[in-house]
Amino acid sequence: MAKYLFVYHGGKAPSNPDEIKKTMDAWGAWFGSMGAAVIDGGNPVGKSSTVKQDGSLVNGGGANPASGYSLIEASSLEEAHNRAKGCPLLKAGGTIEIAQAMDM
Repeated sequence: MAKYLFVYHGGKAPSNPDEIKKTMDAWGAWFGSMGAAVIDGGNPVGKSSTVKQDGSLVNGGGANPASGYSLIEASSLEEAHNRAKGCPLLKAGGTIEIAQAMDM
């Protein structure tokens, strides 16, 4: 089985305690539905920055900064894509970048 990095982008963060609980429950249910395929559930990330070729640091993380990540096991990109389609972030307006993690 291959490993796939899910990099989350955007999405509207919940603003009140009820929405936060619903969001956390939705994420928990999604991760639960994938079972052992979740290698690392990951975390949300804070404000990102970009290191440019000249070594300078630019705040903001570019046009579409990451908002979190997970590492998932799947037999193919198609399976990883199918797993990603259930992510609650998509309903909140976010997107998911999928990249196969290469063993070295």
